[in-house]
Amino acid sequence: MKVYLPNSAFLGNIDPFLRKIDLSNPDTLEITANKKWISIHPVVLAMVAAIGLGVKPSRIKCEKLEAKSRHYLQRMGLFKVIGIKSNMVIVEHEPAGRFIPLTRITNSQELTRCITEMIPLLHLEPRQADSIKYVVSELVRNVLEHAQSEKGAMVAAQYYKKSNTIRIGIVDIGVGVKKTINNAYPAKTHLEAIQLALTPGVTGTTQRIGGTEYNAGAGLFFIKSIAQINREFFMIYSGNAMYKLLKSSSKKKHITLHGDPFLERHSKGEDYPFWRGTVVGVDISLSRTAEFAELLDLIRKVYIETIQERKKERYRKPRFI
Repeated sequence: MKVYLPNSAFLGNIDPFLRKIDLSNPDTLEITANKKWISIHPVVLAMVAAIGLGVKPSRIKCEKLEAKSRHYLQRMGLFKVIGIKSNMVIVEHEPAGRFIPLTRITNSQELTRCITEMIPLLHLEPRQADSIKYVVSELVRNVLEHAQSEKGAMVAAQYYKKSNTIRIGIVDIGVGVKKTINNAYPAKTHLEAIQLALTPGVTGTTQRIGGTEYNAGAGLFFIKSIAQINREFFMIYSGNAMYKLLKSSSKKKHITLHGDPFLERHSKGEDYPFWRGTVVGVDISLSRTAEFAELLDLIRKVYIETIQERKKERYRKPRFI
């Protein structure tokens, strides 16, 4: 496998980075980077760490990094996670208020510990913390319950002062969205599976609209909607497909949520390197974060309306006896 870390790879411009990943030869990993500057979203680091976990350290090659920002990779814990030594000598700074380093989560106890530790590190106010905690806990819980990932979930997050935004990446090398959805729905493509996974009331555990008491098919829809209401990016990548929610215009006073993710302002594609598992990246603006209870009430309203409409459509279909 080969990964090139560019001078810039955030959710808005992540497409070129994804297309250049070479996932062939999974027993080896070669990491190269821009010579002058490396500025990347936490989800990019989580992806490199996730594939690096499956490679023996002796078979990982990382070229000598020359970019002034190379220390960021070490502070985020990349080299430590994939088990290779770094020749960089840096003075470690207190991470509080800046980032959550790469963290591997394999069980519910580790998830609880991560959630407990991340809020103080990010120095968030209670009204800001709730949405962040929800996003991380829901995405990691999806991995633990559905992804069948031997390595668990790889998590990373960072606070960006200039934009007052938290950027989060959660990655696994599991069975992927399509195989999970196919347990209940006959999705023919990875993109169709992603569309279903983002649709309210759809879960791979049952064909029942609205899911079950334990899996209501709400998590990914809620997380996409949180990003949308905050006028930020959201992306999910699995198999050969990627869906990206684009930012809503700041000129629009009101945000309209749709049950079908393809009705939102988005981009999508089915020509990406095959990712065995699921990649999710989300940005949350702290400047626009509403009271979380009110935010969930709004999203829940759309969720309920969508499920009711889907049930009506099912009953409208002619039944042949």
